[in-house]
Amino acid sequence: MSWKEEGNFLVQDFRFSDFSEAFSFMKHVADLAEEMDHHPLWTNCYNKVNIKLNTHSAGDVITEKDREMARRIDEILLSS
Repeated sequence: MSWKEEGNFLVQDFRFSDFSEAFSFMKHVADLAEEMDHHPLWTNCYNKVNIKLNTHSAGDVITEKDREMARRIDEILLSS
């Protein structure tokens, strides 16, 4: 996967075949966010999901926690 650094965020755009597939992916990411107590900034429009990660408690910068979450989101995508 190709996460990009944009400003103080790790950013990735995802595209799915339809809304149901996008929503299913978002549900898996939501479960991960709860598990990690690390919640993304994200948007969804039909089959597109945009995720931005940074760590608020570290001053809104990218930390290892964001990189780990990005890796785990990629694993969700690959397993679906």
